[in-house]
Amino acid sequence: RADRQHDANLQAVGWLPGAASSEAGGASDYVETARVASAPGAASGSSGAKEHGGGTSFVAAAVRQVGPSVVLIDTEHTPPSMLDGGPGHHEAIPQLPGVPPGLFEDPSPQPQMGQGSGFIFRQDGLVMTNAHVVKGASRVYVTLSDGTRHPAEVLGVDELFDLAVVRITPAREKSPSFPIANLGNSDNLQAGDWVIAVGNPFGLENTVTLGIVSNTARPMSRMSTGLAMKGTMIQTDAAINPGNSGGPLCNEWGDVIGINTMIRRRANSIGFAVPINRVKECMSDLIEGKQVAHSFLGITHRTLTPDQAKTHNADPNSYPDNLPEVSGAMVVHVMPSTPAARAGLKRFDVIREAAGKKINNGDDLTAIVDSSKVGEPLNLVVLRGDRVFKIAAMPADLATFLESQNRVNQPTPGRAQETPRMLPQQP
Repeated sequence: RADRQHDANLQAVGWLPGAASSEAGGASDYVETARVASAPGAASGSSGAKEHGGGTSFVAAAVRQVGPSVVLIDTEHTPPSMLDGGPGHHEAIPQLPGVPPGLFEDPSPQPQMGQGSGFIFRQDGLVMTNAHVVKGASRVYVTLSDGTRHPAEVLGVDELFDLAVVRITPAREKSPSFPIANLGNSDNLQAGDWVIAVGNPFGLENTVTLGIVSNTARPMSRMSTGLAMKGTMIQTDAAINPGNSGGPLCNEWGDVIGINTMIRRRANSIGFAVPINRVKECMSDLIEGKQVAHSFLGITHRTLTPDQAKTHNADPNSYPDNLPEVSGAMVVHVMPSTPAARAGLKRFDVIREAAGKKINNGDDLTAIVDSSKVGEPLNLVVLRGDRVFKIAAMPADLATFLESQNRVNQPTPGRAQETPRMLPQQP
């Protein structure tokens, strides 16, 4: 579904036309840049700075750079027929005398249309967008900045990073070379840097908004999205609206440094984008249609500080009463049948080191686990009370684990099931 709801506060920014308005190949083919950000109008001698010539604003210059590569994505989702055994299927109603056939049958379901944005990153027509824009679509169409419309096919989707690659399929005889976006370096971003969002909110093509980077690495684990999404996001105050999903977030030179993904509802100017460096890491797998590997241990954890541990230990009713009075990541829960459980991690363990790096807080541990390799040992130094353990955990693939859990939790055929509680509907 192009307009996927994340939770009561965060929502993706794809758009369903007609819906009520809401707040809602190879490395050589890629164009990458590594510029040092500077404020517009900074001294020309600044390292990596670019002058915006022609007597125009830096925003207009950046849009001229990236604009031709930005596309509008239309999707069509065909729901399962109510009469072919799909959801909502019912037994045939006995024909009654004098009643026209089909009178009590449900009408044919209508396709659901959706819209989002994307940008071309390779000259043979490869488009990057969000997974929630195109996942499950029966038909995909891409409209270029010049207004031409092409059918497209989805090559690869990764829901945990909310990324997808789509290939434009123009008429073979034309074999066009498409305009492409420059890919920047999101690791160079600093809070306060200028950013520009380009996309198609509510179907309004080529919409440009300006803002700054509010935070360079907002952890998904602390945003209560209700989704199994990983990593950190770029937070920005540039206006992002439904239909912007998948569109580029650019620096002042028009280099793509993020992919606009979601907004926080009931708030002004709080939007989030997937960092482009994360996109580069899984781009090849998406192009080839492979499953992107995501390392996980199978624990929930929280930051522990010396003061918190002292306060806890001083309480005569606390358990345990011997938390290590150090900084680290404290294990709150260990999921069964996960790498953490197999490695012997336990609740209230305090992880002080991972992969040879000191752990000062929960975010440190999350970042190291996310960057670790599936199936390769991850060495941990763990405090359990007054004892020190060295544990080698073997990260597994999160997507594979979630699929196995879904299979285990599948309803038994022929057995009545409780209707699941749904997330709050979008306003």
